[in-house]
Amino acid sequence: MDDSWNAKLEALRESGTHNAAAEKVSDELFGDHEFFDARDLVQVKYEMLRRVREDRLSVTEAARRFGFSRTAFYQALSIFEQQGMSGLIPNRPGPKEAHKLNESVMEFLDQQLADHASLKPAEMAERITRKFGISVHPRSIERALSRRRKKGR
Repeated sequence: MDDSWNAKLEALRESGTHNAAAEKVSDELFGDHEFFDARDLVQVKYEMLRRVREDRLSVTEAARRFGFSRTAFYQALSIFEQQGMSGLIPNRPGPKEAHKLNESVMEFLDQQLADHASLKPAEMAERITRKFGISVHPRSIERALSRRRKKGR
């Protein structure tokens, strides 16, 4: 494999658009043309939808050729009709913000750091657990404190 092939794979992984089931894509477009890349999940989903709409392939056949279930086809179709191409980009799993580290927890951390400047994130996590009854990873605390410093708090 050449460097550009590996670089594209890494870019797909970083963006969350890598098709982990690329080997299941059997549509001839992805075997005959250099442009089509079965590792590109957005491209695969779009081509699956296009083949049904424009080439009149059956949903069952398109889903099979592109490595998806019929249910996944209809989900992709629905989101594409609502949001266009950007809807085919998978959402990142997990929480989108530090939901455990709300304002009251952050104020508690600020006070703890004011009283004990050398407090380590693991110690902060233990104190949060004792006071609030929630478990927070020390790295999450580091990131939250970093964001807070950037905001000038």
